[in-house]
This record gives sequence, structure tokens and C-alpha cells, in this order.
Amino acid sequence: MKKPSSKIREEIGRLQEQLKQAETREAERIGRLALRAGLGDLEVEDSDLVSALEEVAAKFRKGSGRSGRQTNASVPTGAPQGSGGEA
Repeated sequence: MKKPSSKIREEIGRLQEQLKQAETREAERIGRLALRAGLGDLEVEDSDLVSALEEVAAKFRKGSGRSGRQTNASVPTGAPQGSGGEA
């Protein structure tokens, strides 16, 4: 049973809208967390910040998977980076 191309286009449109909404939710979540961590106060080039975030992502991918409930006890939640112990 093949779907007509019009149905496939409709499905693609719905999926693109779902993807857009999911990306927006994810961006808002990551943005809130970044602000809590004090990243909003830093004057840093976007490319440097992206590189650092890629390193963090790689750490969590290698680590305990999706749950990733690892914390750094030397940096309290909400403290700007660099104000606590070593990160």
C-alpha cells in the first residue's frame, strides 16, 4: 500500500512542525539551565562557547547516558562559572 504524494507531503509538514516545537522546547530548557549556571553573564565568543558545550555534551554521552545525574559538588547550583571550585 503506497501513500499518495499529497499525503506524504502533509505528513512531512506535520512532522516539520513537531520538530520545530520540540527544538523550541529544548532550546528554552537549555537556555534556562545556561542562565542558572551563569553563562549569561560571561563575555565569550559564540564559537568558544559552542566548543565548550560540545565538550560537555561529549562527556555526558560517554558517561552515564541520558539520566546523567552527575553533579560537580565544588560548584553550587546557580553559581556563575569560576566562582566556585574548579569545574
